Formats: sequence, structure tokens, C-alpha cells
Amino acid sequence: MGPTSGSLVRLGFLDGEAALSGIAQLGEAGPALTSKLAASADPDAALSGLLRLAEAVDDRSGMLAALADDEGTAMRLCSVLGASEALSSHLAKHPAQWRELTDPTLGTTRPAAFAVRAALLDCVGADPLSDQPVATVPDAEAVDALRVNYRRLLLRLAARDLAHHLALDDAAAEIADLAAGTLEAALAVARARVGETSSTTRLAVVAMGKCGGHELNYVSDVDVIYVFEPADDADEGVALRAATQLAAHLMQICSDHTAEGTIWPVDANLRPEGASGPLVRTLASHRGYYEKWAKTWEFQALLKARPVAGDLELGHQYVEMIAPMVWSAAERDGFVHDVQAMRRRVLDHIPAHEAERQLKLGSGGLRDVEFAVQLLQLVHGRADESIRSTATLSALAELIQGGYVGRDDGEALHEAYAFLRMLEHRIQLHRLRRTHVLPEDEASLRRLGRSLGFFSEPVAQLDKQWKYHRREVRRLHEKLFYRPLLAAVAKLAGGDARLSLDAAEARLHALGYDDPKGALRHLEALTSGVSRTSDIQRTLLPAMLSWFADSPDPDAGLFGFRRLSESLGSTPWYLKTLRDEGEVAQRLAFLLGTSRYATDLLEREPQGVRMLAADLKPLSAEALTVEMRAVASRQVDPEDAVRAIRAVRRRELLRIACGELVGETDVALVGHALSRLTDATLEATLAVAMESMRSGRGLDAQPARMAIVAMGRYGGFELSYGSDADVMFVYEPVGGVEPQVAGGYAQAVVSELRRLLSLPATDPPLVVDADLRPEGKQGPVVRTLASYEAYYAKWSHVWEFQALLRADAVVGDEGLRERFMALVDPLRFPEAGISESDIVEVRRIKARVDDERLPRGADPNTHLKLGRGGLADVEWTVQLLQMRHAGAVPALRTTQTLAALEAAVDAELISQSDAAVLAVAWRLVSRTRNAVTLVRGKPSDQVPRDAAERAAVARVLGYAPGDSDRMVNDYLRTTRRAHAVVEKVFWG
Repeated sequence: MGPTSGSLVRLGFLDGEAALSGIAQLGEAGPALTSKLAASADPDAALSGLLRLAEAVDDRSGMLAALADDEGTAMRLCSVLGASEALSSHLAKHPAQWRELTDPTLGTTRPAAFAVRAALLDCVGADPLSDQPVATVPDAEAVDALRVNYRRLLLRLAARDLAHHLALDDAAAEIADLAAGTLEAALAVARARVGETSSTTRLAVVAMGKCGGHELNYVSDVDVIYVFEPADDADEGVALRAATQLAAHLMQICSDHTAEGTIWPVDANLRPEGASGPLVRTLASHRGYYEKWAKTWEFQALLKARPVAGDLELGHQYVEMIAPMVWSAAERDGFVHDVQAMRRRVLDHIPAHEAERQLKLGSGGLRDVEFAVQLLQLVHGRADESIRSTATLSALAELIQGGYVGRDDGEALHEAYAFLRMLEHRIQLHRLRRTHVLPEDEASLRRLGRSLGFFSEPVAQLDKQWKYHRREVRRLHEKLFYRPLLAAVAKLAGGDARLSLDAAEARLHALGYDDPKGALRHLEALTSGVSRTSDIQRTLLPAMLSWFADSPDPDAGLFGFRRLSESLGSTPWYLKTLRDEGEVAQRLAFLLGTSRYATDLLEREPQGVRMLAADLKPLSAEALTVEMRAVASRQVDPEDAVRAIRAVRRRELLRIACGELVGETDVALVGHALSRLTDATLEATLAVAMESMRSGRGLDAQPARMAIVAMGRYGGFELSYGSDADVMFVYEPVGGVEPQVAGGYAQAVVSELRRLLSLPATDPPLVVDADLRPEGKQGPVVRTLASYEAYYAKWSHVWEFQALLRADAVVGDEGLRERFMALVDPLRFPEAGISESDIVEVRRIKARVDDERLPRGADPNTHLKLGRGGLADVEWTVQLLQMRHAGAVPALRTTQTLAALEAAVDAELISQSDAAVLAVAWRLVSRTRNAVTLVRGKPSDQVPRDAAERAAVARVLGYAPGDSDRMVNDYLRTTRRAHAVVEKVFWG
């Protein structure tokens, strides 16, 4: 019984009716060929291609009969027709080439590279035995012949790959041999074009990238570097011109589009100076460049260098010359940083819509494996020549054999890489186009799945395997570097690599650890023993070490992790949380390797690690005040009560710092949160101090009401981590109490509050600064409301009214706070605004501040507070607008800089564009100021000059590693623009 449309669909054809008709057109050969067609990647395409070939071939019946009789030939031909639309079209154009697939040795024999070279030279009429083969076939015919024969050989290779399940490394090596032969034949055509002067030069074509690594894709740019030397007695200038012409013609011959199509582009941009440098160089010129100017990535690229065409002796001299430089590259300053930065640039340039479908460049893709293997080769290859293979899979096998990669991990990575490369080959083979992106349409995915052997549910199976192997690459990528390091200091079960201590130190140093011996001591302390804790640490540390290496200070990160683990290691939740909550572990690694401020807080508050798993949104002042008062109430001694209050403050400082470091808390919210935390701390501490003084004096009731007025950045909700709390103290005697008694009590309370907050404790100090009070340090530290009123009425200056712009009575008796604000509002927001003479005075004071208060040696361009376009510039500009116009514009009556700036725009006192410039500068400078404190662990008003600190600040600000110069340039540009606005708006 013959096939039916239904049975053909069950075999794999999509259009049963069309398939039935097509098989019928094959005549007697149809039934015999049906199973071979159905076993192809796309049976419908295979049948269509076979029918097209049958129409084009001279002897249709003879070909079909031969296919029906020869199962091997039929299998090879149908496999190609079903997987490659491009080769199917090539066969239709050159139908006689189907006979190439009748060769019975195709399934068992790989063609030798010299035979491939000879075949391609023969097709252009060049002598394969000549030292400098020259094409004799006319130029246009030679160029076309090269294309036709290239595809003829590619057809044979593809048939072996598809029908005989060629191993990936064999297929990739054979494609590389085909490319090398093509370059040699193209060079022979180029010599014919250049003429007699071609003999004046020795030109070597050195393959780079995958061609150099003997692992080429079906379709890829072929990366090369050209090396020349003058032939005997030849003039170097003549030889240079000839070599340049040869190289240029070779590239053109391979990439030009003719009636027979194109081959592939030849890319020489990996040469010294890239596209800007000369196309060809002598050995000496190459040496001079690499010794003086080459970057790390260029030595990484040179790992793959292999002479493939032209003067091979000269090419080998080139490879021998660069080898010592390549294998010492890992000793260069910033080696790992440079390699990682190059990988990040690749990731950053992937189009967003392709990121999840990128086989080559995406996370978990081919480039991750290749970079990892190359990095390990560069780190260990100088001392161990056995791991210097240019092919990725061969190098990986050598790394496993040498103990640099764990056997199980290495074998899993081999399997994942081989699958991804095979998938890449099948994608490219379809149309012979250079692509590394997994298609999205169902038909293409079905063809790809079947080409890989997934005949049952091919789309689902392909998706499952692709995602699995991609996850494996991501997982193994970090372990590849760090798991063997543990084996160097701890005995691990199984087939894990056992690095020597010297090799482990070399790897840690290359990965960015400045003290590899110290790092190994920390690893040994963390992983020694047979306890469950040590087992979990050994599971955690490969990932943690990777994250530390990505941070600005890996050594500090690992040391901090050791101290934290020693403090918390015995608690049941600590390691379990890190093991099970990947985001918590990654956040912790970043904090420990970036911020001394956060690390210090964590060491004092180890339980804060739990916070990293929770919402890092700051708590409200009300909630904090309730908690602080509650913990204080459980203590009898005032000092113990305030220590308990400060413990809550310490925890919340950690929450705020962590939120900013991981990018969850905006700088304006950080200022609000720090200010509200200070409110709560002062509120709870004031209550303790007042009660302590009342009981200590034997009083039945408190003799005075008290309030604290926030000033400066504290009053503006703009505190940073290192800011003092600028305040003024106000009191009011309770009815019937003698003024002297109330005054003495209030003075004692203020002294006690400041003493309690200055006691040694585990939280950063909270300095309470009352120097903005009337008469400054010469005046009483605490006054009655009436005293403030009398002073302001008689003695105050315009700068004091300016200071009151930030006044916000936030702590203490509510009624007293309201009365104080009612007193100062008319002073700071005069109905008619300040006078012209006062405006002049404000400007005079600002000029004096600019001239006198900038610290000696400080850079005025990068001083955060007093520098050009810095905080003082922006804030004084906004405050002058408030002093002039807040009396008439109620919205300007705010203590906050950004809110006042928005109100000024709404009132048309400043243009939207100028306000935006000031706002951007204020936010950037505030963020930078916070970042400096977080990184250094102590405040500073200067952009760091130290390269390591500057790099860490850049990371906190969200810049990629290596972008600290860009961070500084952005800062200078932003503040320069802000200063221009200040010149216009403030100075008039």
C-alpha cells in the first residue's frame, strides 16, 4: 500500500497533500526516498529541493535511480536539502555536484588540510607546490571558480556533519581548514592581479579568532593579521606597497558579490591600531606596537593566532615573537578588570530584543565559555605550556587534565558549549548567513530541533535543551574560576581540581585580589573542617568569590565575610539564608566589597544580614520614635537607655545605607530618612535626659517644656551619612516655676542629651551642633522663646535670617514648637522680601565663603560642598530666591532645596531649564557625597583622588567597573553647567 497524506504527516511532513504529490513525481524512486526525506530537518523543504535538483540535472532518471539504490548518498543529499536552503539552491545551480555526495568515504574520512588547499588552488590554476602560487585562470573566472569550489567542499562537509553526526570540534576544524585553503587561493588570485611586484614581498596571513583557533563557524567573518617582510634584496618601500595591495585584493576577492555570490568578509581590524593602523606590518613593527601600546584584550585575541596562508615560515616567526607577551599578559596591571570590562561592553551592545535569544554574546552564551577558558589559559599558561591550545574545547580538556578546572564542571561545560555551537551551526547552515540569534518563528524552530535529533515535539525539546544549557553555562561560569581555589586549601570530595597553592595565588591575583596569600588564609578558615557549616561555605564561596571579584575591593569583601561568618556562623539562619536567597548573598558581597561604612555597621550589627532579604524602605519617624521609646523604657540607667536607642539607630543606618548601595533608595529619600531617623533619636534621647534631670534633682514634675529646632541640612531633610545635626534648643518654664529653676534644668538637660549621644557606642556618632544659635558659641546654648524674640528683634543679621530658612522645630513639646515657628516665619519670609542692601550683603558673604572657607589644597572643581556648582552654590541660589520672594509666594516657604526650586519655577522666578540644571547638579553632588562616605567609612567633601576609592564611588553611583573617569567627567560637566546658572541667577 502506498503512502497517504496522513501517513506522510505522521512521518514529519507538514503538508501531506503536497508531499504525496511530490513523492509521486519522483516516480519509482519515491517510496525508497520517502524515509530519507522524512528523516531530514525539514522534509517538505528536502522534497522541494530534490524535485528542483531533479529538474536541473542532466540525467534525472539516472540520479533518482542512483539515490534509490544508494542509501548513504540518499541520506546525505536529503539531510543537506532539508537543513540548508542555501546549499539546496547551490545544487540547483550546479546540479552535477550532487555526485560529490556519492563518495562512500564521506562518512569515515576527514579530508586533509593540504588536500583542501590543493583543490582550491587548482580551481584558480595555481600550483599547490609553488612557494608563491599564482592564479593562471582569468581573474573573473578565478573569482567565480573559487566560490563554486568553496561551496562544493562545504557541501561535502555539511553532508558529513548532518548525515554522519560529525563531532563539533571535527566540523569546526574542517571549516577552518576550508577557510585557510580559500585564503591561500584568494592570495594566489591577488598575486596575479598585482603582477611581478608581488614577488618582492613575503606576506603571511595569520588567522585570528575562531579561524585561528581551528574552530570556525559555517558562516563567520574571518579575522586575520598580515605580516610582511621584503623578499631578498627587495626595497622595503616596494615590498610594503606590494604587501598592502596583496592584502587588500585578498579581502576583496573573498567578500565581493559576483554571479556566484560571496564567500565571507575578511576582517583585519584586530591588527595593531585597528582600522586606523596600516594594513600590513613587518615583524619589527608588530613587536614595537605590542611592547609599547597594546591593550590587554589584544593579547587575549592573540591567543588564537595561527598562520594559515602565504609565507607560513614568516607566520610562525610572528607567533613565536608574540608568545612571551601573550603568556605574560596576566601580570599586567588591571588584567582581569580589562578582560571583564571587554565582556561587559559586549553585553551592553546586545540589542535588547535579542538579548534572550543570543547564542554567542548573551549571558550564558558561547562568549561566556570562551572568555572563561581564555582567562584561565592566560592566568596559568605562562607556567604550564600544556594548556595553550587555541581551540576552546581542546583548551578546556587541557585545563581539566591539568587540575585547573573541576572534572565534573569541565565536562558539563564541554557538553553545554558543544550543544550551543552545534545549534549555532544549524542556524547558520540554513541560509549560510552570519547570525547568532535563535529564531522566533515556529517553522525555523521546528527545523532546528529536528536537525539536532529532536523528532518528537522538536520545538519544545529544543527550547528545553537550549535553556538548560544556557543555565548550565551561567552556573558553571563562576564555579570554573573559584571552586578549584577551595580545593587548594580544603580537601573536597569527588573529581574537583586540586590547584597548587602557587597556582591558586596566581589565579586570585589575576582575578583582582591584591593579597592572594591572605585570601587563601580566609578561604582555609572558612572551609576547614567537616561540619555542616563548612559544607555550606564550600557551596557558597565560589559564587561569593565571583561577586567579591566584581566589587571594587575583593580583599576587603572576603575579609569582611570571614569576620561576619565567624560572628554568625553558628546561628541557624545565617548560612541557610545566604545559600537559599541568592539575592541576599549577592547584595552582601557587593556591600562588603564596596562600602566600609556598611561593613562596619554589619560587623557591629551582624543580624542586619537578615535585613538584606527584606524591604529596604526606610521606616517612618513615628514608628522609629515608638520603638526607641519602648526600648529605652526597659532600661533603668539613662546611659543604657540611650545605648538601646542608638542600637535602633545603628540598625536603621544600615537599612538606609544598604538601600542606597543597591539602588533602591533615591538620594532625596536618603536625606529624608536620615533626617527622620535623627528626629526619632533626638526625641527619645530628649525624653530620657529630661526624666533623668527631673529625678536627679528630686523634682515632682518637669519644670520646663523643651523643643529642638532642626537647622541647616538637618532642617532641610537633606542630611548625609556624615552630617552633624545642626540644632537650636528652646525652653519655656512651666507655670509657677521660677525662671532660674527652669533655666538651670533646661541647661542641664541639653548637656545631658549631648553627653549621652557622645558616649562610646557601636553606632556612628551623632554630633549635636548648636553653633547656629543666636550669638553662636558665645551665646547661651538654650534660650526661652522670649529671649529668641528679643534677640531677633534687636541684634540679628541677614545671615541669621538666611539660616532660619532651614529652621524646622521637629522635636519636643508640640505647642512650644508651633510658637517658635510662628515667631521666626515673619523674619525669614518678610512680606516685601529682603532689601537691596541685604541682597548685597548676602552676596558679599557668599563671596567671602568662596574665598576663605575652601580648605587649603582642595580642588575647587571637585569639592562637593564649596566647589563650583557644588551644594553651596545651588543652595545659596535657591535661598536667595526664597528671601526675596517667599513673602509673596507661599509655596517658597519650605526648608527643602528641591521643593523650593520647583516652587520658584511655578512662580516664574527661574526658567525650567535653569532649575533642571541646578536640580540635577544638587542630586548628583549629594549622591556623590553620600557615596564617598559609604566607600571610605568616614565623611569627606572632596571627590576622591585615590584611584581605588574613586572607582568604588563610581560603582556606588551606578557606573560600570572601569568607568571612574567617565564619572568624574560627568561630575565636572554637570557642576560646570550648574555654576553657569548660579552666575546668572545668584550674582545677577
